[in-house]
Amino acid sequence: MKTDARTVCELRDVTYVYPSGASGRAALSGVSLEVREGEWLALLGSNGSGKSTLARHLNALLIPTQGDCIVYGMSTRDPANVFAVRSAVSMVFQNPDNQIVGTVVDEDAAFGPENQGLPPAEIESRVERALEAAGLLAKRAKPTYTLSGGEKQRLAVAGALAMDAPCLVLDEPTAMLDPRGRADLLAIMRALHDGGKTIVHITHRLEEILWCDRAVVLAGGRIEWEGGVEPLLRQGDLRKWGLDVPPLVALWRELGEETGLPLPRIPTLEGMIDALCPLQ
Repeated sequence: MKTDARTVCELRDVTYVYPSGASGRAALSGVSLEVREGEWLALLGSNGSGKSTLARHLNALLIPTQGDCIVYGMSTRDPANVFAVRSAVSMVFQNPDNQIVGTVVDEDAAFGPENQGLPPAEIESRVERALEAAGLLAKRAKPTYTLSGGEKQRLAVAGALAMDAPCLVLDEPTAMLDPRGRADLLAIMRALHDGGKTIVHITHRLEEILWCDRAVVLAGGRIEWEGGVEPLLRQGDLRKWGLDVPPLVALWRELGEETGLPLPRIPTLEGMIDALCPLQ
């Protein structure tokens, strides 16, 4: 991420109360946050922390009860901006079945560009690039019902990519995937980030944020912590925010405190193997 990167999305003192909320309790309360161009930002928190509510503000699915959300200089409060905002920020949700609308893979990936009114040649080009990025080009003619859970989630990502939005928001995208599916999707996200895509990744899994540029922790609708990934992983008691420490991170923390081993700055599996089992 460039240190002088411009702001893609900005929440300005945002409070949000769901209209149907009987208690009237705010799902977000006084939240201010910037998403910077080209960064991979992790939004972390337990269920009910407000992270999904925050994510839905970034492409105008929700409008602040108080405060403002600015996307590429456009306020989401102005109905005239909604189409442009949603063209700039694409979303991928937890359950891919809720996003898949086509009966065939390439038809589903083409749904968004078709609704943008693009020429057929441009639609075809976007769909091909998106399916290739998602690792589904070889299955473009397959019925969508034949896809595995991981493949369906990758198709949801392809559909978002076909919109050609510069910012991609993924809300718990690995929640319904097995370990292999999670690894495949994270590899796609890493490649997209390396290619310059701005990514906002909502998750409660610390092992998924190891390649992120920055992390934000929410609890009770408020931002409780914001900063780099390494300082977050070194926080004493992450369970106070409903976050479980993965075994690899726990080992990294323990070895770092008790030994003089040259451990990696971020405890990726590859980095830990290289540090603990160096080739002679």
